[in-house]
This record gives sequence, structure tokens and C-alpha cells, in this order.
Amino acid sequence: MSLDMFLAMLLIVSVLTGLFTEAIKKTLDDFGKAYCSNILAGAVAAVLAVLVDTGYVILAEAAINSKMAVYLIALVLLSWLCAMVGYDKVIQAISQIKVQS
Repeated sequence: MSLDMFLAMLLIVSVLTGLFTEAIKKTLDDFGKAYCSNILAGAVAAVLAVLVDTGYVILAEAAINSKMAVYLIALVLLSWLCAMVGYDKVIQAISQIKVQS
């Protein structure tokens, strides 16, 4: 998996997180259930990251090895971070780190 593919997956998870979180919040509001928005967004991001990574592994017929495990962990953590602070800030930080190295 390349860095470009990883960032594309992060973008997909970030966009889907916003959509799914809003849909879930609307459903919970309709049922009158209380929820914590940040925890909900973080949980949705983590679940979607696992699903998107699993989809990549299946479609690309990639081997599940320690490298893919590191990518999955990074995708889950960065997806959670995107849900908390926003995709643009995370990409800006990654690009600044990439330029310095």
C-alpha cells in the first residue's frame, strides 16, 4: 500500500464518518436518546476505518502481514483524529512532517 492509497482511504473514512455520524445522530434524536457527539464520531470513524481497510485487503488481494497491521492501526487512529479535529488539519500535519523528512 502506498502513501497515496493510505491518504485516499483516510479521505474516504473522513467523508463517510461525517455522513454516518449525522445519520446516526438524527436517528438517535428521533428516538429521544442521549449521546455524546465526540464519542459517537470517534466510534463511527474507528469502525469505518476497519471496514475500509478490510475492503482494501479483499479487493486488492493484499497479504495480511505486520505492515498491513501497522497501516490499519494508523488508519484507525488518524480516522479518529480526523473525526475529532477535522481532516484538513490532519492532512496539513502529515504534509508538514513529510516535507521535513
